[in-house]
Amino acid sequence: MKPIPSPNSPVLDNPIWNALITGSSDHALGNDRVRYMQRDKGLFVGFETYSAAEWLDLDGWFPPHSQIILFTAQEIPIPSTWKIHAHRPLLQMVYETIDAPAPGKGPRAVPLADKDIPAMLDLTARTNPGPFFSKTIDLGYYEGVFEEDRLVAMTGQRLRPDPYVEVSAVCTDPDFAGKGLAAELVANQVNCILTESKIPFLHVNTTNLGAIKLYEKVGFRVRREIWVYFLEKI
Repeated sequence: MKPIPSPNSPVLDNPIWNALITGSSDHALGNDRVRYMQRDKGLFVGFETYSAAEWLDLDGWFPPHSQIILFTAQEIPIPSTWKIHAHRPLLQMVYETIDAPAPGKGPRAVPLADKDIPAMLDLTARTNPGPFFSKTIDLGYYEGVFEEDRLVAMTGQRLRPDPYVEVSAVCTDPDFAGKGLAAELVANQVNCILTESKIPFLHVNTTNLGAIKLYEKVGFRVRREIWVYFLEKI
């Protein structure tokens, strides 16, 4: 059964919170109004409403110098107990083509496992697709492409705000850019997510025009602008 896209679903207006109370709940800690991802998997925090009480809950759990990431539907006030290192808009894109894209001819991707974590950490450190940790692989299915035992491209799954699944960690070694690896990997992820009867979505920097064009070619369309905050506890 193929999912019926619903780009106006409010679930995606608060994707971290809705992920941590549904499809990603196994990776979450917190309570019934604010949750955070297990720290060896990610820096994500989700609030139900961003109330003062929710911020107080969070302050009680995190020591000074702790870092967190928020995705918000609009710019929000940040309490004085947190320092803003960065905040900027992202484009939230949803897969809206019913028929799954065909993988590249002779798919080069292979599943990634715990034994590949050092190579995954090395690749993400060099390409900076976003924070990646020792247990981020547990969030979803990851695939990669190897060249002579060297991991040169990968992508995987991150947030799962039911019925959506986020495609994430799309990265390619600069020495292997232009070979269609990212397109093949993203298409494979879309096929995998559709097989679960879920809807793929992703986030991309507004200035990353090459990636936006690639995602549009695969079948993603811009849904809205989302704000990302990178904060540190004072």
